[in-house]
Amino acid sequence: MKNKKFITLGFASVATSIALMFSSSLFAESSIKDAQASRLQALEKFTKVISIVQQYDVDDVTIEELIDKALDGMMKNLDAHSNYLTEKDYKRLKVQTEGEFGGLGITVGMKDGALTVISPIDGTPADKAGLKAGDIILKIDDKSTIGMTIDEAVSLMRGKVGEPIDLLIVREGELKPLSIHIVRDIIKIESVHAKVINDDILYIRVASFDKKVVEDVTKEINRRKASTKGIILDLRNNPGGLLDQAVGLVDSFVDSGVIVSQKGRRKVENKTYSAHASNTVTKVPLVVLVNGGSASASEIVSGALQDHKRAVLVGENTFGKGSVQVVLPITKTEAIKLTIARYYLPSGRTIQAVGVKPDVVVIPGELKTHKNEFAIKEADLKKHLQEELEKVDGKKETTKEDKKDKKDIITPEMLNKDIQLKEAVDIIKALVIMKG
Repeated sequence: MKNKKFITLGFASVATSIALMFSSSLFAESSIKDAQASRLQALEKFTKVISIVQQYDVDDVTIEELIDKALDGMMKNLDAHSNYLTEKDYKRLKVQTEGEFGGLGITVGMKDGALTVISPIDGTPADKAGLKAGDIILKIDDKSTIGMTIDEAVSLMRGKVGEPIDLLIVREGELKPLSIHIVRDIIKIESVHAKVINDDILYIRVASFDKKVVEDVTKEINRRKASTKGIILDLRNNPGGLLDQAVGLVDSFVDSGVIVSQKGRRKVENKTYSAHASNTVTKVPLVVLVNGGSASASEIVSGALQDHKRAVLVGENTFGKGSVQVVLPITKTEAIKLTIARYYLPSGRTIQAVGVKPDVVVIPGELKTHKNEFAIKEADLKKHLQEELEKVDGKKETTKEDKKDKKDIITPEMLNKDIQLKEAVDIIKALVIMKG
């Protein structure tokens, strides 16, 4: 009897399992059919609208034009960086990434629906004309930027070398729009510049992340390694660039842990980039300068160094572009640019639309100093103990003529004209003292 009961229960259990599997299969099949039906309804609605527009619109529009407009509208509504590339747009993009062209030297992005200057590039026509990070471009020559895509704006601003262009901009603090006249030129960028402050602080300016940034920064650090007690890394108005260079730069200062992770809807887009002790170049105190023009790769660098407690960030909140775009061809001559993932810093926080907040907020400006013309010091006396100092220190007093001969030096006068850099120098000095 016990065996019969066991067998009965066993058959009941199997029957229940089969029933559940059958029910689950039916549910899955039903879900697939519902999804297919929904897709067909959506496509039917789409074709119906195209048919109605083609039949009743005041202008004679072809089916090809309507499809292009529909694709363009769909991509624009996904996010600020995704868009549909027509044959003309696709060619422009290839010129931008592969060819030489005349331009202004600015990086632009969409912020709250407005075409905004992320940053002017050092030494370019835009920089010399006075464009600033955060400027909103209202007009390009006589064309309004309202409803314009980034690629459309870029194509209008690019042109033949020597051709002039007028931008109408809105700037915070200005009561009315400003007209900026710029003459296009070949854009040549030197990404890395190095200077010395007070003989023992190395100042490194990275203007953008091109393919030689890590190599050039490493070279500058190694060249002055013996005398360097602290480093200031200036990423202000750096619009970004190559991800591998951003990762490599962080790896130069951090010896372990996650640098940045990339997460998308598809598992294949999920990637994690980590630091390696073998790539660490220096461990001296580090300060990073950022502002509203620091975007993308420069936000990854500053945010990762901040999360690792490796650097003190000084300046203003960064731009907030933490997404990954790829160009996917759909025909031989057309493509779409699509956002496929977001970047996340080592702590797990996102950059997108938030940016990186500095540890010490400093508004840009000039440090006002007042020299006391009536103050008399030992050095002003006719027979001060210069020779005695030479005996003690073993070196002569530095004269103005000596200073003029030195190149790549940031003087105290220069520091006073850049209060953010002045604050960075003061923090570096404190970190060097704390480190001993």
